[in-house]
Amino acid sequence: MRDHDEADVACEYIRRGGDRDAFFAKFGEAVSQGFDPDRHLQRIGCANQTTMLMAESLAIAEMFKRAIADRYGEAALDTRFRTFDTICSATQERQDAVLALLDAEPLDLVVVIGGYNSSNTGNLARLCAERVPTYHIAEPSCLLSAREIRHRPIGAPSTTFISEQVTRDWFPAGAVTVGLTAGASTPNNLVGEVIERLERFAG
Repeated sequence: MRDHDEADVACEYIRRGGDRDAFFAKFGEAVSQGFDPDRHLQRIGCANQTTMLMAESLAIAEMFKRAIADRYGEAALDTRFRTFDTICSATQERQDAVLALLDAEPLDLVVVIGGYNSSNTGNLARLCAERVPTYHIAEPSCLLSAREIRHRPIGAPSTTFISEQVTRDWFPAGAVTVGLTAGASTPNNLVGEVIERLERFAG
């Protein structure tokens, strides 16, 4: 399952059954050979991608738990449902830290540093973008000037090729409060270089 919407489709199949052909049309490339939704969705184990958002992962696991309980009853959960927390501790620490940063004081913008194919970096950017203008950059050179920034659009699919976009007038004039965070594997020297550039832009 990639997200809440896909999980909802599978949960409805658990509760009520449904059209097998439609199920395989949606999930055919995501299931193993020989998968039978009528048989294999009777017992569910939920594990998560190590860099997934914790809140999103817990919500999806709870959806499957409720679907199993609705179909087979609460007493059946012990034998029909298991969940496994595989979230990387470094990833969770960054998610917690960025939420604390957003709560600490009003920010004018956030810069998130990390690879465009990095799931944990993309999730940090998504968290920030819900609250404040956010720019996900891969490296310091993306900060072209105080007028232009080259960045990955927030929420763009994590594919091998991701086109960047250039945004103009991204850095506000006057006193600016900037939030800064980085993906779990982003080298400290890149963070330092970004800080230096931001300081120059702010004068």
